Amino acid sequence: MKIAVMGTGGVGGYYGALLARSGQDVTFIARGEHLRAIQAGGLRIKSVHGDFSIEKARAVDDPAAVGPVDLVLFAVKTYDLAAAAAAVLPILGPQTTILPLLNGIDAAEQIGEIAGAHRVIGGATWLSAAVEAPGVIGQYSPFRRVVAGELDGLETPRVRALVEAFRAAGAETELATDIRKILWTKSIFIAATSALGALTRVPIGDYRDVPETRAVLRAALEEAAAVGRAAGAGLDRDIVAKTTAFIDDAAPGLKPSLQRDVEAGRRSELESMIGIVVRMGQARGVPVPILGLAYALLKPGEPCCETAALRRS
Repeated sequence: MKIAVMGTGGVGGYYGALLARSGQDVTFIARGEHLRAIQAGGLRIKSVHGDFSIEKARAVDDPAAVGPVDLVLFAVKTYDLAAAAAAVLPILGPQTTILPLLNGIDAAEQIGEIAGAHRVIGGATWLSAAVEAPGVIGQYSPFRRVVAGELDGLETPRVRALVEAFRAAGAETELATDIRKILWTKSIFIAATSALGALTRVPIGDYRDVPETRAVLRAALEEAAAVGRAAGAGLDRDIVAKTTAFIDDAAPGLKPSLQRDVEAGRRSELESMIGIVVRMGQARGVPVPILGLAYALLKPGEPCCETAALRRS
């Protein structure tokens, strides 16, 4: 399978390297020092599952240089989604499939509006990984789970082939016939822990057992779940209890990517992780006081936020 990894950060770099190691024909699309390091010395993976390197990793900065591919593994930040979707148009052939593995609940639809909805498979991943240095990806979680499924729920040959490729590469991979439910299930966790983490600025283990903070966390989970149900996600009745148990079992040092970005002063995925849940709740008459407050407090600090820009002018 000829694969292009659009966005060679923690997620794209790690899964792309797994696929390349398993024998797939992978090209990494990257930029800057990260690109130059991969071109010069390959892509190095430091992982809890064992370190390895793709010594002769193929990496470019222009997707058009890749040629038509079978699969685009889409792993950019959501604020770069539209530009990245337009950039991959030259490598889309008649049978090209696009698998987004990024945050948010509407990424597949956004990509489909630009690249063609028929090309896009819904996808979600549970992974803790990041670029540690140019050409080096750190992977920290025992879990490396991928769920993929057609947006209409059908079990097609292309999604079966994709799932088998990821399984052969070593990732725990599932084929979902209700990928929207999966996306919402993940988004409930992401919205609540991103909000609490970014506001408290401490790891999950430092706030989940504080009674006052735990009550706020629970309320945020309830809000996100209520929005998901109002949006027709078909969530499990005990989704909040299951998500709470997942949080309690998480490594105590865990910090969501939004929190890490906020703490580092980088632009975050606030809009796709928390903002979209707030807007969807408001549009459907679902109260979201906790998430709404978190969104309002975090937005002025966004480096690219209009409010921050006006304040600094």
